[in-house]
Amino acid sequence: MAHFEIHAADVEAAKAFYTGLFDWTFSAMPGGEDIQYQLVAGDGIGTDHGLTIGMMKRMGATPEASSPVRGGTMTFDVADCDKSYAWALDNGGAEALPPQDFPGIGRCAYVEDGQGNIVGMIAPSKEGN
Repeated sequence: MAHFEIHAADVEAAKAFYTGLFDWTFSAMPGGEDIQYQLVAGDGIGTDHGLTIGMMKRMGATPEASSPVRGGTMTFDVADCDKSYAWALDNGGAEALPPQDFPGIGRCAYVEDGQGNIVGMIAPSKEGN
């Protein structure tokens, strides 16, 4: 994956959510002011890396909370799945799939980000595959 976009009804709230969850930083993209387009930087993310991320104002209605998956699911490595999951729930996220172990893969969970997206987190297994 080279690039993906996160659509948000409230771009500022979504920025705060992802800053806290993954320690991302955001910068406004010149020319993208009408849609509040933001470029994301973080560990392994940005124009100097193989993955770029954009965030923008959602163009239509936000999908209802707890509805089926409504687009691609983004999953990111985290150091502690349970800690990241708890942070998300305490900061505007909602449960999509509570943390659980997948032998040989790691501990994984999914949350709704408050903007109609589902985001996953995985603490990779320390055991060999």
